[in-house]
Amino acid sequence: LWYASLLRFISYLYFCIMLLWYISICATNTILIVVIYMDRRLHEPMYLLLCHLFMNEISASTSLYPLLLSQMFSDTHEVTLPWCFLQMCCFYIFSCVELCSLTAMAYDRYVCICYPLQYNVVMSTERVGKIILLVWIYSFTSYMFSFSFVIPLKFCGNVIDKVFCDQQLFVVKLACSVSALTSISDLLFGFMSLILPFSLISFSYTKILWVCLIVSKESKQKVLTTCTPQIVSLSNIFVGATFHFVGSRLDVVFLPDKVRVILSIYLHILQPMITPFMYGIYLPKIRQSCKRLLFGRK
Repeated sequence: LWYASLLRFISYLYFCIMLLWYISICATNTILIVVIYMDRRLHEPMYLLLCHLFMNEISASTSLYPLLLSQMFSDTHEVTLPWCFLQMCCFYIFSCVELCSLTAMAYDRYVCICYPLQYNVVMSTERVGKIILLVWIYSFTSYMFSFSFVIPLKFCGNVIDKVFCDQQLFVVKLACSVSALTSISDLLFGFMSLILPFSLISFSYTKILWVCLIVSKESKQKVLTTCTPQIVSLSNIFVGATFHFVGSRLDVVFLPDKVRVILSIYLHILQPMITPFMYGIYLPKIRQSCKRLLFGRK
């Protein structure tokens, strides 16, 4: 009896921690969205792209936390197939949107630093709106192509060894048979959502670093200040993607169950919180606007 009570207490504790974390994610990202909206001095391409990134963090978290929280009080831990498919779509589309958004922000910094005289023409408000629309169209169509090979599958199993629905090797492996096209489409989506954005981001930052080598010390410090949050975000995504790859493609039975669960949701826990704090701390304009709007300081 005492053991059952202890397990129930631990479940309540986990629920409270995850609920507070989810509320914190929504609150911090929402505050920065409001700050950017309220301060006209922040109505610039970089901050508009940032606002879109904050909105995506809230959406990505909402695709995981509500279902995860509801499962903590469930004895069966069941999820219907349509809800599982919906969570998969949200997870992969929002993940692709995040990387593509970071790619757009890297391009914005590349134009600003390497071609400052042409920046206002190249990165106009209208152009930023088109870039954001293109990010969503690209992310949605690239994943739906891969997902179209999953929908017709017939499943012979119903147990997923993960806290959320993950397509490759967790949902697809439950199918009675998988065609080669399904695996190829998954690899193609991986290339389009991971390798291609990382390649474009690497190209942009290579050019930026080259400019850093020839500019003055003061300009170099300004460049590093604006680029540091993006580099930290990309590093965290790389670590999270590595955990995701290792956990879904390789046999990690030697790890304790709780460690495997934490690694599987590492990116969903830290990234939505790292993003607002990093940009709020390192970008002077946002930091000053937060102080002015929240605390009335100049």
